[in-house]
Formats: sequence, C-alpha cells, structure tokens
Amino acid sequence: NVGHDHQHMIMQSIQSIATKYGMAALLHEKPFAGINGSGKHVNWSLGCKLGNLLDPGDSPHENTRFLIFCLATIRAVHKYSTLLRAAVASAGNDHRLGANEAPPAIMSIFLGDQLEDVFNQLKSGGASSSKLRGTLQIGVDTLPVLPKDAGDRNRTSPFAFTGNRFEFRAVGSNQSIAWPLVVMNCILADSLDFVSSEIEKEMAGDTAKLNGAIQKVLQGIASEHHPVVFGGNGYSDEWHAEAEKRGLPNLRNTLDALPKLLDEANVAVLGKYGVLSPREVESRYEIWMEKYIRDVNTEGLLALEIARTKIYPAVVTYQSQLATLALQMKELGKTPNTKMLDQITVLAGDLETGIETLDHALAHETEGESIDHALHYRDQVLPAMATVRTAADALEQLVSDELWPLPTYQEMLFIK
Repeated sequence: NVGHDHQHMIMQSIQSIATKYGMAALLHEKPFAGINGSGKHVNWSLGCKLGNLLDPGDSPHENTRFLIFCLATIRAVHKYSTLLRAAVASAGNDHRLGANEAPPAIMSIFLGDQLEDVFNQLKSGGASSSKLRGTLQIGVDTLPVLPKDAGDRNRTSPFAFTGNRFEFRAVGSNQSIAWPLVVMNCILADSLDFVSSEIEKEMAGDTAKLNGAIQKVLQGIASEHHPVVFGGNGYSDEWHAEAEKRGLPNLRNTLDALPKLLDEANVAVLGKYGVLSPREVESRYEIWMEKYIRDVNTEGLLALEIARTKIYPAVVTYQSQLATLALQMKELGKTPNTKMLDQITVLAGDLETGIETLDHALAHETEGESIDHALHYRDQVLPAMATVRTAADALEQLVSDELWPLPTYQEMLFIK
C-alpha cells in the first residue's frame, strides 16, 4: 500500500543522503550491543465506506462490527502466531527482539484495560458494559487532563491495540513491511472467513437468529483464543514461563522461526487465499535462509577483519609500551605496577583465541541443506563473534585512545 511505499522511499532517501555527507546510514536492527535497537511499528487497520472497522467507538461492548473484526484479529494472531513470527525473522532482528526496549519473540496481543474487560465479558457469556477510559496525568497543574485512548500503550507487547488500530512492533528496521502486511491481511481473511461461516451455520437461514449467532461465535473465539491476550510486562521472566503454560510458542531466533513457514497450516492458509503456492512458500523459505547465512557470514568476516587488522595490532602496541615502561622502571630500581599490563595480556590472549576460533568457524564447507549451514552459523559463528567482541569491548576500556583505531562508545554517544 501507500504506507509501505513511503517507508521504503524513506529508507532509500536516508541511505542516499548519508553518502552525500560522507556518512553511512545504519539500518541494522542492532548495530551496537547494549544500546536500544531499531525497528518499525506497523500501524494496521481496515476500512471501508462505513469507516474504520477497528474503531471501538464510545461503547465497544455495543459495537458489533468492531467486536467481530477485533475478535477475528485475536483468533488470527493466536492461530497463526508462528507464521507472524516467521514474517519478521532475520539475522539482524535476532539481536533486537526480546531485549533493550524491543518486544519479545512471543506473539501476544495487548488490548488495554477497557477492551480486555469487554473481551473477558464475552468469554463469560456476553458483554454488557464498557469501562470508562482513563486519563493521562501530565504532572503539570497548568495543563489540562487528557483522555487515554482505549488501548493506552504497552511498549512490551509485540501486537497491541492503540485506539483504533493494531500496532505490530516486531518488524525490523532493515525490513520491508510488505511481507508482514501480507501475512496479517491473509490470516485475518482466514479468520473473517471462519467467523462468517460459523455465523451462517448458527443462523441456519433464519435472519432473526443473527444477534444470537454472533454472540455465540464471538464467545467461542474468546474462550478458545484467550491465551494470546496478555496485558502485563512482556520483558519479564514470569511472562516467558506463563506463555509456556498457555502453549504460546517462543521462537527465539530466525532458525527457530523460519522453518515454521513450512508448517502445514501456514502453507495451507497462504495457498487458500492465493497468496503463495506451496512451491512459492518453499522457494521463499530457501531465499530467506540463504539471506540469513549470507548476513551472518558477512558480519563474521567483517568482525574477523576488524579484530585481526585493527584492534589486535593496537592492543599489542599498547602492551609493548607498558612492558617497555615496566622494564625501564625496573632498571631504575623502581617496582613497576604491572596490573594494567597483566589485564591487557590476559585480554589480548582472549582476543587472539577468539580470532582463531572465528576464523576456523567461518571456514565452513557449503555442501548439504541450507538449514544445516544456517545452524552452523548460529551455533558456531555467532558465539565466536561474541567471544571476539567481549574481549574487544573490555580492551576498549583499557587501551590508550591515541592507539585505539575505532570510535569508542564514549565518543559516539557523549562527545559532540
């Protein structure tokens, strides 16, 4: 849609403008460890000539049209959570999801107090009231009190209702929003198909039974799919344990998520609505798996080059300077303090070992299935990269700024 085109044009513009000023724009989801990552919040709603179909109005419990579309979305996210998770799987997003202000990899829905109360009423037999919306306390007496929207905002939820739309927050910053949008539209189409068929079945041709049929179908959806609704802290360990009890999949990384694309139910729903044939699903799986391998391989090679040709030479140069100073002091009859030298010597050894391990891990044969190669990169290359960066980060705090060949975190974050 137009929103997709605009965000893609923005990505392209950011990159092209950066080069004009001698810079490079990083659209990577997590370029710097320990610092918040970057992602996209896809605001998603449906409309027709009647208006926004996800607008709850002042009395959501009485808005039948809204309840049908809202409950259909809840069913879709629960039933096809693995497909939705696979839609945002990438090597870069693996560093972001579940940490540093990013939503978790567990697909759940946040409705807000008002709508969750209506949802629970539906589950119990019928919605008869709606909670009043709360107010935002600004903290400044001279400013007016502002009403909260129906969903408010839970930043820890990957799929949240925010006023008159759902917001999917797990899309990576370097990713096109087209495929996540296709998946959301497809799984909602399946749910609306289901709701329509069930209502018609309950009515049995008698239009007088319409309201009762809708009530029964919505109650059934609320009862079956309530585990996916969660309004708490998605970052907490307690939620991970609770999600497991609820049977919600926790696909922590790309190689846990991407194979789910080939699950029978996911292939079937994409084929049923003419989105992708089974063969097309398989081809995209292979393409995305190859992209994962290529991305991790590229980052691994770059990490190896930086560590071997820039960081390690600077470290041994500083190590040599400290050793020379210690010898000179000893010749003068002084007792040198070699604590710094000892620290750097240990870390330099760790860095050297990490470089050797990473070099060996990258020298990987390319025969066999793509999943086997991808698992090697996840289980061997990524840990080796982490070992190198751990040693390098520690050395960054010790080696002289005059010798350190790269901008430090201190310089990038705090020095203008």
